[in-house]
Amino acid sequence: MSIRLKLGVTLAALSFAGAALAQTPAAKPSRIRGDIVALDGDVLKVHRRSGDTVSIELKPAVTVSAVKAMQLSDIKPGSFVGTAATTGTDGKLTATEVVVFPEAARGTGEGHYDWDLGPNSTMTNANVDTVVQGTSGRNLKLSYKGGNNEVTVPPNAPIVTFTTAARTDLTPGKKVFIVATAASQGTYVAQRVVVEKDGVAPPM
Repeated sequence: MSIRLKLGVTLAALSFAGAALAQTPAAKPSRIRGDIVALDGDVLKVHRRSGDTVSIELKPAVTVSAVKAMQLSDIKPGSFVGTAATTGTDGKLTATEVVVFPEAARGTGEGHYDWDLGPNSTMTNANVDTVVQGTSGRNLKLSYKGGNNEVTVPPNAPIVTFTTAARTDLTPGKKVFIVATAASQGTYVAQRVVVEKDGVAPPM
């Protein structure tokens, strides 16, 4: 990978992580998940999982990135990850997806907070202290400023990291994850766009 491409991937990851995984109360961005219907000029139409179709304006400087698959074995002690998880009745966390951040993005969105992938969903952005093989998958012991927890990553949980993408990848039928702010008349303005590429859909 060239230095220019590495820089592009890093910048995209930093920008996306800052907007998507470090939500601040003042910003209150919307997370839009769904399938692309069409891209008409600077307006992206997305059919959301909730069943409605929304229009999202893409400003010229908006970041478009993608994710590529990694293996569970790629997560090592010292990795900085973001993992969505569900909380069981026993209080234990089970990962529904894991994003491995590039080193330059270490510390972005650090912490443990509510997420919106489903009931009892949380997001933890943290350092991996240890990786232990458990009965239901690998157990990651995570630490972040102000706390720590442990999450089990089952074998079927998608594990990804960021890669480059462009507007030309925004084609009908592709799955997207978009962080956007609400605008007038029920439309949105995109802050960051993560699009399916090479068959790998954004799991976050």
